[in-house]
Amino acid sequence: MCPNPRHCGAIVAALFLTLSGGGAFAQATAPDAGQAYPVRPIRLIVPFPAGASSDLVGRMLGQKLFEQLGQQVVPDNRPGAGGNVGIAVAAKAPPDGYTILISTPGIAISPALYSNLAYDAARDLTPIARLTSIHNIMLVHPSVPAKTLRQFISLARAHPGKLNFGSGGIGTTNHLANELLKRLEKINIVHVPYKGVTQAMVAMTGGEVDEVIMPVSTALPQIRAGKVRALAILSDERVPMLPDVPTSKQAGVNDFTMPLWYGMFAPAGTPRDIVSRLSAEIVKALGTPDLRERLQATGVDPWPGTAGEMAELLRTETTRYAEIARSADLPRE
Repeated sequence: MCPNPRHCGAIVAALFLTLSGGGAFAQATAPDAGQAYPVRPIRLIVPFPAGASSDLVGRMLGQKLFEQLGQQVVPDNRPGAGGNVGIAVAAKAPPDGYTILISTPGIAISPALYSNLAYDAARDLTPIARLTSIHNIMLVHPSVPAKTLRQFISLARAHPGKLNFGSGGIGTTNHLANELLKRLEKINIVHVPYKGVTQAMVAMTGGEVDEVIMPVSTALPQIRAGKVRALAILSDERVPMLPDVPTSKQAGVNDFTMPLWYGMFAPAGTPRDIVSRLSAEIVKALGTPDLRERLQATGVDPWPGTAGEMAELLRTETTRYAEIARSADLPRE
């Protein structure tokens, strides 16, 4: 999903021309002995289609890494099964530092939804760095008589099963965020899944559903047009684009957070010095003013972190999503 489709197409097209030039990418099967890393292009597995927000972030970051490392970072889009196809490709790649993976929270959610994954993230992948985050926001249709998050909860409690919410499908962060709210506040609101969160937004503006949680950048035009009402930012900080919208905690609900984050991984067994080098270069890249500005222009916030911080995020998020899935009694495929 692209956080701001009006910007993403042009940016992705320009970056694709930059990153894909200079010859075909060749995947090697063994490290280059005696030569300083990297000596050839690095393949970046993107487990979603071109134009998705993870693809956009990957290409922007790849261009900056090319400037720093002197080798191209070539996107290899492998969409399918909610990102699991691409993650499995990366998990099975040679651990030589020439295949890396950008992942969304799907890598932490999937173990709670699928019983026969083709990979085990903790066993088959090595965290490299934490990359970025995108704020989610809770929205309601203007006809809903709730102007605050607490009022929405009170309304749902007074009329169990009468309010509903749209999502981008079972197991998406916008679905699980509502399941988290249901668990925290002991309320009953009905899930209406769509093929994507954009379709859920269209359904809400048309009055089909009462509430949707989605990225701030995607929702902003509808908020400014008065077609939806913003109740809370599902993160620890307010966003400059909507200074009057409180965080979920400020709105009266602790632990009701659900950011979209991105992380970088390599196949397990990738040499430690290569992982350390990539981690340091990624953190450096995300600290550069030009990359930060380009990311923030599309609604993406740089959130650089070390390999250890990414490992901790994956561990805690996997546990958290498993608890939410269990409380919601979500079926496992």
